[in-house]
Amino acid sequence: MIRVVLADDEAMIRAGVRSILTTDPEIDVVAEAADGREAVELVRAHRPDLALLDVRMPRLDGLAALAELRAAAPEVAVIMLTTFDEDEYVSRALGEGAAGFLLKASDPRELLIGVRAVAGGAAYLSPRIAQKVIARLNSGRLTRADAARARVESLTPRERDVLGLVGRGMSNQEIARALFLTEGTVKAHVSSILLRLGLANRVQAAILAYEAGLAHERA
Repeated sequence: MIRVVLADDEAMIRAGVRSILTTDPEIDVVAEAADGREAVELVRAHRPDLALLDVRMPRLDGLAALAELRAAAPEVAVIMLTTFDEDEYVSRALGEGAAGFLLKASDPRELLIGVRAVAGGAAYLSPRIAQKVIARLNSGRLTRADAARARVESLTPRERDVLGLVGRGMSNQEIARALFLTEGTVKAHVSSILLRLGLANRVQAAILAYEAGLAHERA
């Protein structure tokens, strides 16, 4: 069961998102918040698998709530849910450690796909946002590629294999099958990669893998 805390200041939006999520019997919305401060309190109280946060909320906005949650409950994955796809929001959210970024205008099925992907240990970006991220990476690719390749030199060959598959958007289970490892071993490798490279989560790891060219290599 995937336990979710949902936060949005608009009651109708919360009701709509909840109705979509509850069509999946494996997803349980355990609590709802109308602002960022309440969201942080509910996550601390319920310790869900995942928090869905609107970017713009009163008292404490979604990005500030995300930053608090990464410090107070780092085991809880966070997906940002918003109407806006401006670069500033996306960059700040990924920089603060969001595991996903979904647009409210997306197909309802995308919400379920994103929640399942992030709960399974993968990262997920709405296609429109993913295109923007890739375009931004490509715009300064040569300089960043050299820096990224230097960063991953400290990893073992197996960790580089794992990082490359993270860069392709694979979950721990999918990586385990691809590399003939146990899921627990993959999880340990991912944790080691994040710690050694100073990365907040899989989204940042996937971006680094892309910049270093590992996402294009065959494991």
